[in-house]
Amino acid sequence: MFARYRFRSTWLLPAVAPERVFGAVVDLESYPRWWADVRSVRQLDEDTAELVCRSRLPFRLVVRMHRDQQDERAGRVRVRLSGDLEGVLAGTIGPAREGTRLEIAQDVLARKPLLRKLDTVARPIFRVNHALMMRRGHRGLLGYLASPAAESSG
Repeated sequence: MFARYRFRSTWLLPAVAPERVFGAVVDLESYPRWWADVRSVRQLDEDTAELVCRSRLPFRLVVRMHRDQQDERAGRVRVRLSGDLEGVLAGTIGPAREGTRLEIAQDVLARKPLLRKLDTVARPIFRVNHALMMRRGHRGLLGYLASPAAESSG
């Protein structure tokens, strides 16, 4: 049996236009430059990439992200996940007071045997770890979007 996790995060990005946030979010290959927990990204085909993630916990997750929806005009992106996590990750990007709001929703099943085995005792730790990982991602994206490198690549 797989352990199911649902997460929601809201990232406020002041003084950044929604188009720039959208561009950064869909540019998976840039993630290791701004999100320390994303160790590597390998493009498998036009719509699929494999990410290797490792946070503070002593294991890594290998996840394939397959583009399901990408609509800049509507500010929506959705990927199907497979590998150590299976499910859906969706983002909604839109204007917020003097910047952009990014809503992230994840609904996943943990397929990695270690996660399944430890789920009943370590679930609170996994949830805290996820929250901290998302906080680092938010801070990293803020810094990245403020840098000249992001201006030239976006």
